[in-house]
Amino acid sequence: MKSSQPRIDAWRAVVTSHAAVTERVQKALAAADLPPISWYEVLAAVKRSPTGRPRMSELAEWLTLSRGGITKLVDRLQDAGCIERVSCSQDRRSLQAELTPAGEKLLAERKAVYEGELERHLAHLTPEEAELIAGALQKVTGSTCDAESEHAAVAVS
Repeated sequence: MKSSQPRIDAWRAVVTSHAAVTERVQKALAAADLPPISWYEVLAAVKRSPTGRPRMSELAEWLTLSRGGITKLVDRLQDAGCIERVSCSQDRRSLQAELTPAGEKLLAERKAVYEGELERHLAHLTPEEAELIAGALQKVTGSTCDAESEHAAVAVS
């Protein structure tokens, strides 16, 4: 078996760079008197969802949060007037999140700071390097889906 050290080093680089850039983005948002990065992530996820009205469970999955965690975060966004919970037309027991005009405005304000800070730190990568990293990390994400499918198949057998 090949040495796994390069893969372990790659993982450490991913985790370390994620933490460092996230901290810088958070500081830039705070300096602009904008709410935390978690608010941006939720608003952006709602905006880019295929319907513009994702279910709470979808948001939790996309953002790797617990259902309780997404509920608390959406509560704060709803209290701030940025998100509205609406009943799902296919399942009245389920709620969906929808951006309000205030949420759209906040997302636009935050986007400039968020993307500007990311660009500042990722500008050190060539477009080719950025594509290579994105492709490699998509493979990693895909492997987790494959592993989950295999686990489910074993559990059913």
